[in-house]
Amino acid sequence: MTEERTLNLLGALALSVVDGLNAVVEASVGHGGETPAALVTLGAEPGLSINTLRQVLNLSHPGTVRLIDRLETQGLVERRAGSDGRTLALFLTDAGHERRQTILTERRQQLQFAVTSLTPDEYEQLTQLLEKMLTAMTTNELRAFAICRLCEEEVCPSECCPVDQQYCRMVKK
Repeated sequence: MTEERTLNLLGALALSVVDGLNAVVEASVGHGGETPAALVTLGAEPGLSINTLRQVLNLSHPGTVRLIDRLETQGLVERRAGSDGRTLALFLTDAGHERRQTILTERRQQLQFAVTSLTPDEYEQLTQLLEKMLTAMTTNELRAFAICRLCEEEVCPSECCPVDQQYCRMVKK
């Protein structure tokens, strides 16, 4: 098997997984784009500023404000005074937390579909390879946030998250 073929297979798998994730998540939220990632991120990191969320989602400031306006209108997000008095901190409402949980549950089900054909040994090998690849892809704080913007942090806490562990090693240098 050639390296090019392996890369092509990885690309096809990645696209198939992303298409499936986008479809189920968009159906549960009623919006695509970065709306689901905003809800998941704010649930994992309550109190983020619009600017920090903008950077994590790689959106413009006006685009992020429109996104938060829409989520606030839907009763999923609320703005509160930030720590410095000049910024606003973003928090999920109870309805936002419920929607976040729906997104994560549907995400997990879609990902499960992608790995059902693996044996337990292959599943363990995949876990080790994913940890290695994610560690290599973690190059800075914003990249770490971006990689994990749809992650279910409750099942991959900091002490075992390869992205968080790599970021911590980078900060200590």
